[in-house]
Amino acid sequence: MLQQTQTGRVAEKFLSFVEKFPNFVTLSKVPLEDVLRAWQGLGYNRRAIALKKIAESVVHDHNGELPDSVELLKKFPQIGHNTASSIVTFAFNKPTVFIETNIRRVYIYYFFPNKSKLTDKEILPIVEKTLDKKNPRKWYYALMDYGVMLKKLYPNLNKRSAHYRKQTPFKDSNRQLRGELLKLLIKHKILKISEIEKTLKGNHAKKLMTVLSQLEKEEFIEINGDTVQIVK
Repeated sequence: MLQQTQTGRVAEKFLSFVEKFPNFVTLSKVPLEDVLRAWQGLGYNRRAIALKKIAESVVHDHNGELPDSVELLKKFPQIGHNTASSIVTFAFNKPTVFIETNIRRVYIYYFFPNKSKLTDKEILPIVEKTLDKKNPRKWYYALMDYGVMLKKLYPNLNKRSAHYRKQTPFKDSNRQLRGELLKLLIKHKILKISEIEKTLKGNHAKKLMTVLSQLEKEEFIEINGDTVQIVK
């Protein structure tokens, strides 16, 4: 949930989400439609389908227990090195080396005060040297909290990172259209493409078939002739 989404937005959704789906078994068995409904408001809905697939894999391939191995976690959909490492540290309190935006900000501030286009490859060796291996969970919590404070004092620090990317505008984007389409399908269960077209305006109507094809390829929806519905 925290990937590419502010903590404040996640905090509003997290408790209700885990109340609906309290364990891997529950999440693995519910229809995707229910997961997407609970996910509404967080954006980047492909993370919701990835989370359901992860739950299915944990149940069927790992006896219902989340692996504590970075390499095993990286085999799950939408889980890269940094996310896998952070899971191992925060869930199991095992020392791993990773970077996220607030951690990056701390190291840029203290160790690279005058450098631009700074890569994570340059930062990671210092993260490893400074890591508290006895209590990595607490150490990373502190780093991230400190990074949040630095953002308020020095909002442009992370712009000196080579990995900095300014998010493209949401209005009139494919992301906005994808979200609107999924909301419609969650509400109406099944719709004709012609019915969807009537609800769209301007550029969204022009991009409809392209975005529907993307959603079908990503296993969000099923298209049967002129009808569309969320994958069962």
